[in-house]
Amino acid sequence: MNYLAHLHLGGQAPQQLLGSLYGDFVKGRIEGQFPEPLAAAIQLHRRIDAFTDSHPLVLNALGRFPKERRRYAGIILDVFFDHCLAVNWQDYAEQPLEQFTANVYRVLAAEPALPGQLARIAPYMMADDWLGAYREFGVLEQVFNGIARRLSRPEGMAGAMAEVEALYEPLMGDFRVFYPELQVFAQEYLTRGQMCRTL
Repeated sequence: MNYLAHLHLGGQAPQQLLGSLYGDFVKGRIEGQFPEPLAAAIQLHRRIDAFTDSHPLVLNALGRFPKERRRYAGIILDVFFDHCLAVNWQDYAEQPLEQFTANVYRVLAAEPALPGQLARIAPYMMADDWLGAYREFGVLEQVFNGIARRLSRPEGMAGAMAEVEALYEPLMGDFRVFYPELQVFAQEYLTRGQMCRTL
């Protein structure tokens, strides 16, 4: 899962939204480094990634890519699944996507100490509405190109857009079956955390 899905799944309190993003930028131990709600959101981010990476539906989706793409297929699928979520947002969320993303950007703008790379990209994320832009399929090519620039072997992403376009319908079908299961997983984690805090 990529930024939009993690934000959608991780809880809507400000600390939860921040932690949902921090999960991509904070590595290693988190105990004692962050307030408890934020640390719990980072932990949920990591659990969502582990659940996703090992899920049979996702493994089947990855298997749709050519063998020579497998090393990067997970990255490509994460981005594409954010597109699937944005396009079908009304099926999975009560709040309109524009309101949701505006709230995320308000939370980001109000946080003076974003970690590392997130502090550098947050202004661009807000100014260019990265989260809402996932609705446009053509935007994915820009995302793939940006990812390629950060890779030691950028040629590994060459042709990704054409492959995703060819696989659009089956991968969208994979998302529609998988995402509700992921929603249940994340909600159960959040509910357990709330119960623990009230005991």
